[in-house]
Order: sequence, then structure tokens, then C-alpha cells
Amino acid sequence: MTRDGIGESWQRIAAMAKHNTRIRLRDPGQIISYIIMPMILMVVLKPLYVKAVQGGARQVVTGLLVMFSVFAIAVAGNSILVERNWQTWDRLRASRASATEMLIGKIIPIFVVMSIQQALLFVYGCFVIGLPVPKQLGYVALAIVVWAFALLAVGAALATVARSSGELGVISDVGALVLSSMGGALVPLSLMPGWLQAGAHASPGYWALKMDQAAVSGDAGGVLVPAAVLGGLGLLAGVFAVRRLTRGWGRTRML
Repeated sequence: MTRDGIGESWQRIAAMAKHNTRIRLRDPGQIISYIIMPMILMVVLKPLYVKAVQGGARQVVTGLLVMFSVFAIAVAGNSILVERNWQTWDRLRASRASATEMLIGKIIPIFVVMSIQQALLFVYGCFVIGLPVPKQLGYVALAIVVWAFALLAVGAALATVARSSGELGVISDVGALVLSSMGGALVPLSLMPGWLQAGAHASPGYWALKMDQAAVSGDAGGVLVPAAVLGGLGLLAGVFAVRRLTRGWGRTRML
């Protein structure tokens, strides 16, 4: 692709990102709830976690952060499904924008929102819940970016499979609860049955929790390995979503 072609591509992405930013700003209720609810639960559950496990403040902050960021998958998916509900998706497909450009333009605003969500919960955890202030903020930033990318890619992939917002909501909500719980977000893995501890490695929530806790501790190896796993998951989900959209499986007539 020539330099002019790249410039035009970014112009189309920027236009779509600007449009979707306006949509998000007009209806911020869902993401606000995913910030307020974990803050309340952190305060309520902190005494229990502090008494039950060592490093209870770290467990309650990172666990609830992971759980409620997974719930935000529905936000990413609905940003695509809403175009189908409005019957405007076919118009977008008829434009010069490629499926990749449309997908990037859709997820950029949500990526920013999800990154802010996680950052706010980390700050709240440090100054209100008693989470130790991370010595290496770069590790925390990397963890936030990688986890947001993986969630957005999975949400986009689910949106190309689900046929309605209700169906997407069921998949994302039940999936969020199961995957985050399996990963140790609610109950530390050390307190779970052996078979569940073994199966936890199949959950993205396990790797996200491991990455966040390592970021708080300043453990480079503990951050990079989960980041690689989640980054690979995000790439696979993103390729799947683009392929579905390119081959027309996201068309309005599927609803």
C-alpha cells in the first residue's frame, strides 16, 4: 500500500472512530455501571478477603477489575450489532472502507473507554482499598492495554456470531461470570478444588488476573507470559472477526 493509500485508510478509520465516540458519549450508562459496581464491591468484600487470604487487597482489586472488564465485552459487541439493528451495516460495507478499517474504527473509542475503566479501578484500589502502589507503572499500562485488546477482539468476534443484542448479552454475561470465576477472580485458586485449578489455565480470566497481580508486584516475567497468551488470543479473535465481516456474515439479513 502506498503512503497516500495508508493516509486515506487512516482518514476512514478516524472518521468512523469519531462517529462511534459520539455514540458512546451519548449513552455512557453501561460503562459507568462497570466502574461503579466493582468499586462498591471492593469496599464490601475487602474485609473478607483480607482475613481469608494473604494479599487480600490485591486479590479483591485485581479480581473484580478482571471480572467487570470482561462484562464490557458486550459493549464492544453491541457497537457492531447496533449497525445491523439500524440497518446501516450494509451501507458501511458498500463504502470504500475495508472490514479491517471498519472494525478498527469501531473499537478505538471502546478501547480508550476500557483502558480508562481499568486505570480508574487500579487508582481506586491503591488510594481507597489499600492496594500497594505498583513500582513499575509500565507493567500496569502494558497489562491494561493487552487485556483491553483481547477483550475487544473477543467481543467483535462474538458480534459476528450472535444474531441479536439479547443473545450477545447472554453469551457475554454468562461467559464473563464463568471465565472470571474459573480464573480465580472471585475465589483464589488456592481455595478451589483441584480439578478446577487445573482447568483454570484454559480461562482468559486466569491469565488476566495473573498478569495484573504480577504488574502490581513488578514481576516482568509474570507480566510478559500472560501478555503473550492474551495477545495471541486477541489476534486470533480479531482475524476471525475480520474474516466473518469480509465474507458477509455480518449482514443485516442475518437478523
